[in-house]
Amino acid sequence: MTSKERMLTAMCNREPDMVPVAPDISNMIPCKLTGKPFWDIYLYQNPPLWQAYIDAVRYFGFDGWLCDIGGDLYFEHAEPDRKIETVIVFRNEERIITRQYFEKESGKKEWSDFITVYYRSDPPTYMKASKIGMDASPEKWEPVEGVKSQKKDAELLAEVKEYMGEDGVVGIGCYPPALSNPEGPGYSIYDYYDRYREVKEWSERAEQEILKRLKRILEAPVRPDFILTGGSGLLVFNTPKILRDITLPALQKITKICRDAGVPTQVHCCGPEKALVEMCANETDLDSINPLETPPMGDCELKEIKKLFGKRLSLMGNLHTTKIMLKGSVRDVEMACKKAIDDAGEGGGFILSTGDQCGRDTPEENIFKMIEVARTYGRY
Repeated sequence: MTSKERMLTAMCNREPDMVPVAPDISNMIPCKLTGKPFWDIYLYQNPPLWQAYIDAVRYFGFDGWLCDIGGDLYFEHAEPDRKIETVIVFRNEERIITRQYFEKESGKKEWSDFITVYYRSDPPTYMKASKIGMDASPEKWEPVEGVKSQKKDAELLAEVKEYMGEDGVVGIGCYPPALSNPEGPGYSIYDYYDRYREVKEWSERAEQEILKRLKRILEAPVRPDFILTGGSGLLVFNTPKILRDITLPALQKITKICRDAGVPTQVHCCGPEKALVEMCANETDLDSINPLETPPMGDCELKEIKKLFGKRLSLMGNLHTTKIMLKGSVRDVEMACKKAIDDAGEGGGFILSTGDQCGRDTPEENIFKMIEVARTYGRY
């Protein structure tokens, strides 16, 4: 089988030729391998992150799992009633900070409360400007110049899928409404209890928008290999009760529409996930779920999850990203991989991966050992 065939077979809960192996290195490691400052990738798109990731897939030789090529693809973009500009308000040798503003009819600039900090050696951070003492309007700034242009929608998807070829699968994110970090934009758990009607109405509007986007994705001339849904930290910023109220209805619709269209769906939810696994297995048409993090970051024991839900869901996970991948020895990685395959590999429907994203300084030999074990010990 090719890597693409292997991944799709396992994601659809069938048995491939061997256990696919797709460590989550979606951001930091591909950027590091380019040898460039991380802001080249995230801000200037040179190269775009999707290309850096596929290059890393080939460097290590694992089964590619590009889970989302762009968050704003296939959205309807109405003509804005005001032009929003993004500018650089600070730079030094270690970071670049951008901020947005729009200009009022009076000519006065209205600045966003949020900034994006781009680092030389880390992924960017989106935060309130006041958090680092930049809440006042900046006195000077410069334009963002030299950003490499990217295609959009089906044209971009076609380019990415061609670049990936048979080395893996390419997905697009289509996420249901959910509460977020209280310090970020969007509604938080405090809003849910203080302004329930407003939050509920927002979730219903958000559901309709995401379903419109999903329809555009599935009707486009080029389809993704799968739809990624769910969302990071769903049970960090939401309770199971809240998820059932504002997230599950959209998740049910997304997975049903994709099932009818013949496109696999996969949930990503780092952090606690066991309650969501049960919800998805029993109440949705979901195909696959990851990363099934182990305690203390998560609450999933792979052997138990396989026994309870493996007949219904394909599983992807779940080597500990710090204890095993970052700080563990090659021997530790080997033993953890064999245990994961023993716990969840029987009968197929399992992808050997990590419990969320590997850290920037994860030893390359640990990633190579993970792949080696899957290619040998993981054969059916």
